[in-house]
Amino acid sequence: MKSRTGVLKAARQQLERSDLPADDQEILINLLNLMISSLEDVEGEENESEVSRLADALADHAHLMNQINHQAAELDALRRITLNLTSSLELQAVLDTVVSEAMRLVKDARDAIIFIYQDEKLTFGASLQEDGTKNNSRSTPRPNGLTNTVARNKKMTIVEEMQRDPLFAESGNAQKGSIVSLPLLIGSRVVGVMNLARNRAGEFSLSEIRLLNMLADQAAIAILNARLHAAMIKQALSDTLTGLPNRRALDERLEEEITRSNRSGRSFSVIMMDLDCFKEINDSYGHDVGDTVLQRIAACLLQTVRSADFLARYGGDEMTLILSESNLAQAKVVVRKIEENLEALRIGLPDGRSTTLTISGGIALYPQHADTASGLIRASDGALYQAKKNGRGQFVIARNST
Repeated sequence: MKSRTGVLKAARQQLERSDLPADDQEILINLLNLMISSLEDVEGEENESEVSRLADALADHAHLMNQINHQAAELDALRRITLNLTSSLELQAVLDTVVSEAMRLVKDARDAIIFIYQDEKLTFGASLQEDGTKNNSRSTPRPNGLTNTVARNKKMTIVEEMQRDPLFAESGNAQKGSIVSLPLLIGSRVVGVMNLARNRAGEFSLSEIRLLNMLADQAAIAILNARLHAAMIKQALSDTLTGLPNRRALDERLEEEITRSNRSGRSFSVIMMDLDCFKEINDSYGHDVGDTVLQRIAACLLQTVRSADFLARYGGDEMTLILSESNLAQAKVVVRKIEENLEALRIGLPDGRSTTLTISGGIALYPQHADTASGLIRASDGALYQAKKNGRGQFVIARNST
């Protein structure tokens, strides 16, 4: 009897050592125990063959269940990835989700990083390390390194040992372990590259590669959607002539500055500006020339202000400047720079002549002159009116609020 039950007992031992879920193991082991006990009084070579056949069938069943479990896990991962990547249209949120999902798919991952690819250039997008550190910006990818190679070749690349691979020969630091790099493709167009590294060397499993490819496909679509959304928002908030933010964008920025100022306790300035004698240019040379002049003026003003400041076209030839975290003294410094730069700006006219334009403006300070967005606009606009009334070519400070 020992020989006839030996196969089943061996199968039972193998199941006990397998990585099947506990519930599946229990069902199969109970079935084996039932078969073993029912065969204790059975004799004959024919029955021995039947036992072997049943044992083989049972092993095949266990393998099938393992495959089904893997497929169910992959479908669940795909469902989660799709849901998470479609929950936001903001690009940074999408990128953060991508690296977070990548770390979940490969259990022993050291870090995941994603680069955006646009105009044949790679820029840092997001990263996540095994200790939870997020968006620790890395240096620009090397021209002949792994990331740029994948972006050019548009093919996934697996490096099983970074220390020995030519792609890391010029990296400058001895990186250990393995890494997989995947292009994020929309058709044949690369929109990004995702890298995932482990501390240990060796290959990635087929299941891991399959899941990472699924993530890469979904990530590419999510990145494209986020870009399209950002372009639509920018278009809705931009002036088509000058490219400056429009009145709607100005209103939103004012509310943001008020919130920031209340939190930090620091004031900020609003400067309403209007070109002097601009109507004469429109009347004499037409609106096409006037549009060109506005574009030149807008470009000149943008070169004058800080990157943290906000310049918008309020309407017509009026422009509004928000100076973040500034007081009246700092606002006056900016005003002087504006006046100097405009004085040096020569504007060519269709009749061969050239001219310069002056600008008038009103300055309001939050919260000294007003404590609401609409109040600041009224205060700075009232000061602008006073500047025009006084003779143009000057800036006037608003009256204190009462």
